[in-house]
Amino acid sequence: MGTGAVGKNIDRARKQVEPRAYRMQEAVELLQKVHYAKFDETVELVVNLGVDAKQSDQMVRGTVVLPHGLGKSKRVLVIAGGEKIREAQEAGADYAGADDMVQKIQEGWTDYDAVVATPDMMKSLGRLGKILGPRGLMPNPKTGTVTFEVGRAVKEIKAGKVEFRLDKTAIIHAPVGKMSFQAAHLAENAQALLAAIWKAKPAAAKGKYIRRVTLSSTMGPGITIDAAEVELALAAA
Repeated sequence: MGTGAVGKNIDRARKQVEPRAYRMQEAVELLQKVHYAKFDETVELVVNLGVDAKQSDQMVRGTVVLPHGLGKSKRVLVIAGGEKIREAQEAGADYAGADDMVQKIQEGWTDYDAVVATPDMMKSLGRLGKILGPRGLMPNPKTGTVTFEVGRAVKEIKAGKVEFRLDKTAIIHAPVGKMSFQAAHLAENAQALLAAIWKAKPAAAKGKYIRRVTLSSTMGPGITIDAAEVELALAAA
């Protein structure tokens, strides 16, 4: 598809999105209707929050296991020792090892989508911060990826566990599935993510918490979700 054709498709898709707030199910159905890309796009939720991202006590981060997964099984690497390597392998880890894995990463190996480590291995992982950090792959106790329960962590990631984290502009970007999913499943995944973000609301947050919610896909237009309705539903849950 040439750049001219892509531009025309984008314009055509945008014109079908009215300048108003949509309900989640309605937005998902519209996104699928205007879909034109030749590949199975990732569908993403973008959530603007009413917090000060510069304040550490207003940080929003966490994880959620999406009810319908992400449509793609992540390649999970576990860095551990002894019996924990076998536990990781039995749970379905794609790669498991100790300092040999650390060495491979230092040499430029990047063939994995998630990294889990046991607490005793974090000293060895310290020198990988510059490699894993920018890719969002550094294990962290807050997201359950630094744990002795490596089998459980692997199973959760394989089941569609998504990590979300506030960026410097007080926005969270997170995937909720693929364009080929049933509309109801995409909507349920999006609602599960919003519920987890709501649950992670910091005590220091003041005023309106969920300010804007947008549903989009890799190549598709952004569709505004009714944030007031979202917040009302979450507050009542």
